[in-house]
Amino acid sequence: MANEEIGIKKIQPGDNQAIFELIQEILESYGLDQPGTAYTDPYLNRLYEFYQEEARGEYWILKKNDQVIGGIGLAPFGEYEEVAELQKYYIKEGFQGQGYGRLLFEKVFSFAKEMNYESIYLETNDLLDQANRIYEHFGFKLLSEPLTGSEHSKMNRWFLLELI
Repeated sequence: MANEEIGIKKIQPGDNQAIFELIQEILESYGLDQPGTAYTDPYLNRLYEFYQEEARGEYWILKKNDQVIGGIGLAPFGEYEEVAELQKYYIKEGFQGQGYGRLLFEKVFSFAKEMNYESIYLETNDLLDQANRIYEHFGFKLLSEPLTGSEHSKMNRWFLLELI
């Protein structure tokens, strides 16, 4: 389509249901629709409200022709003042591998620097192999164990990116 419109914007209340369904659909497709994953996060269906409460956090929605096709978030991690956590990075099946992830990561990296974070931490699962390759592509280093304060018990891969 010649008139395709791609946009990234901060999450709005009207985006909650679409991103909730997208995240749950992707996790279901990997068999990760279980406790210990983002699937059961109590605020998953109200991400807009969650990120309004995070002074140093934000969530962005990726839209193509007004359809939510992805999202990514960044917020403080636990008690670590200088560490941000990459949160809920998902791109809808059929839209992966087309450069949309790069657009989302550019937002995250810019925001992280603006908020003076020194590093970005993330928790993932080895089943999410495509996402793991993307994290490595952007310079995230695999850790041998999670940082203290980890809440997702089904996650078995942990990455950290030093920003300074």
